[in-house]
Amino acid sequence: MSQGLRIAMWSGPRNISTAMMRSFENRADCTVTDEPFYGCYLSRTGIDHPMAADVMADMDCDFARIARTLAGPVPGGAAIWYQKHMSLHMLPGDDLSWSDDMVHCFLIRDPDAMVASYTQKRETPSVADFGFERLWQLFEQVSSRSGNVPPVLDAKDVLSDPKRNLTALCKAIGIAFDPAMLSWPPGRRDSDGIWAPVWYQSVEQSTGFLPYQPKPVSLSLALQAIADECRPYYDRMAAHRLIQD
Repeated sequence: MSQGLRIAMWSGPRNISTAMMRSFENRADCTVTDEPFYGCYLSRTGIDHPMAADVMADMDCDFARIARTLAGPVPGGAAIWYQKHMSLHMLPGDDLSWSDDMVHCFLIRDPDAMVASYTQKRETPSVADFGFERLWQLFEQVSSRSGNVPPVLDAKDVLSDPKRNLTALCKAIGIAFDPAMLSWPPGRRDSDGIWAPVWYQSVEQSTGFLPYQPKPVSLSLALQAIADECRPYYDRMAAHRLIQD
């Protein structure tokens, strides 16, 4: 089996991360994996998430074993292995050596919009649920370990001009842009996590990246405080966006 190119795409929740996974999965040369550490994260933290018991029962929850799998042969011998990861699934002190041979990318979204979207699924989130600080920490760790600044995409930029941003991403990670990344058939995928019925309704109906449409966001004082606490980390990451205004 081919070792292939492994892409570790890090993001927080409610951040077009599943649409990005669809985009790469629509390439003929790519296989994808959906949040492989999710069950492990739930098992280690005991946090209450929708379908938590089902997720843990369905997934390998052993960190070391998962890491070995992700660093092992690419499933099916594909040329590219796109791994969708949530930053909060990596707890402080977790060993990242399993990802040293991977190309790391980071996906961000404006905190106000992210918080507003997330509360449609979980009404009382915490700052930690959005993983912004952890995302920044991972960005710094990856930069330090690799000696390179990894590419950063903003969800707003991707939705505003998918072709331009995906072309820039592909160039940054050393692969050719494929127009197949701009659209995909609707529906659920075998590659989707078992949690898809809770979180993926929108992307299951999609056939491509939905055009960016600014929406007024009105958050309660408590939710605005969460978004404000996330914003400094978002701003630091945004300074490294592949395509600047």
